[in-house]
Amino acid sequence: MRTSTTVSFPPLLRDVRGNGQPVKSTSAVTGVPLAELPQCSVADVERAREVAAVAQRAWAKVPVHERAKVLLRYHDLLWRRQDEILDLIQLETGKSRWHAFQEVASNTMNMRYYGLRAERMLKPARRYGLLPWLTHVMEVRGPIGVVGLVSPWNYPFDAGLSDAAPAFVAGNAVVHKPDNQGALSVLWGRRLMLEAGLPEDLYQVVLGDGPTIGGAVIDNADYVCFTGSTKVGSHVGAQAGKRIIGCTLELGGKNPMLILDDADPAVAASGAVRDCFTSAGQVCGSNERIYIHDRIYERFVDELLVRIHRMNLGVGLEYGPDMGSLISQRQLNTVQSHVDDAVTKGATVLAGGRHRPDIGPFYFEPTVLTGVTPDMTCFATETFGPVISLYRVHSTDEAVRLANETTYGLSAGVWGSRRRAQAVARRLRAGTVNVNEIFGVSHGSVDAPMGGMKQSGVGRRHGVEGLLRFTEAQTIATQRGMQLEPPVEVGYDVLARAYTATCRLFKIVGRR
Repeated sequence: MRTSTTVSFPPLLRDVRGNGQPVKSTSAVTGVPLAELPQCSVADVERAREVAAVAQRAWAKVPVHERAKVLLRYHDLLWRRQDEILDLIQLETGKSRWHAFQEVASNTMNMRYYGLRAERMLKPARRYGLLPWLTHVMEVRGPIGVVGLVSPWNYPFDAGLSDAAPAFVAGNAVVHKPDNQGALSVLWGRRLMLEAGLPEDLYQVVLGDGPTIGGAVIDNADYVCFTGSTKVGSHVGAQAGKRIIGCTLELGGKNPMLILDDADPAVAASGAVRDCFTSAGQVCGSNERIYIHDRIYERFVDELLVRIHRMNLGVGLEYGPDMGSLISQRQLNTVQSHVDDAVTKGATVLAGGRHRPDIGPFYFEPTVLTGVTPDMTCFATETFGPVISLYRVHSTDEAVRLANETTYGLSAGVWGSRRRAQAVARRLRAGTVNVNEIFGVSHGSVDAPMGGMKQSGVGRRHGVEGLLRFTEAQTIATQRGMQLEPPVEVGYDVLARAYTATCRLFKIVGRR
């Protein structure tokens, strides 16, 4: 089992402009320290913003197609050097190599998508004017300035770099605060962006605690992009609101999966295993609640348990294990406390339920619970680990009602005959619903928006919205020929009647 990498950490750490007391980064694979991360002060964040702002003014003058070439060069470099970043992602997060590869694949898809399409998306667009042929109106898009990016520990590389990419191609600079546990992956990605031709000062990385340094990033940004918990996200949104700046918030979820009575139990169970235990359940889009129709409940449970018992559990920097480790002792404590609380209050463990230090320091078994009730912590609170709860339902209406009875609305899944499952999907209050496949099918469809409803977030990443959020829209209206002011000999009453008649005519002929 390989547990070390050839990537040298010191060169990466020199890119952080901070002289605060270092913090040790611990490997989720071995439990031993990886590196000592320099920490930044509020003053360091302010300096980073100043440097980035100067670089941004020059970068905004670079044609979009030239900015896009950076993303496409990065795309090619990343595929060639993927083993380096796969090692780092695994060491920092503990996830299996296949799940780490999914981060890399997602990141390259985002780079390719915006690298190929940004110029067209940002092209000035003709809009309907007040007076046909006489009013010429254009919508133009320009960069906002300096984007403050705060990214999470569970998908440090993809969530960080994939949000930075559209910000850069739109003409912005980025001040990025990753979680300390994912900092090495982000710093490696920054180095690769520089190799691809991104100006060095345009991309600033600052490290530190969330309340102090994260708050400073918001205070020094022209736009904020945050991925994390709903609790923290509410504070980020409030702080951005006080400054009257825009923000995108991708927050928590307690995602449901619905197994309809016409679903294939074996296929649905296979999907549930892949969905719920990817990255040991530490995925914002995976499901923690599964509602199974009574007609196929036993068959689904049998198929599910067979597949869980066949899973290859392990850690290490090679392909093979189906599920890796939790990321830290803190996350292990959370998962264990949720399971213990449920069992104490009467829930039944059908599979797993144990910490496995023989596999890895923070390893927790894939766990299936039944009999989970509202008084248990894991009933409505996001566990963010390899723990799922099964619920028997007697109708589709009941399943939909229970699935929607949550303050969250990030993601959901439906398994059943295609047309029926699609109809059920439209009844779910979730920003993304996957039909007969796991969250990867929507996440990988980067032309479609991704984000949450209710308390799961504000705004969208991916697609056109994922790029335009980093721009300011400007309308330029040019009037030619006739002016809006009436001639001296024409009174306002005559002009008002003329406008009234014209508007009625426009409606008749279908003129917008």
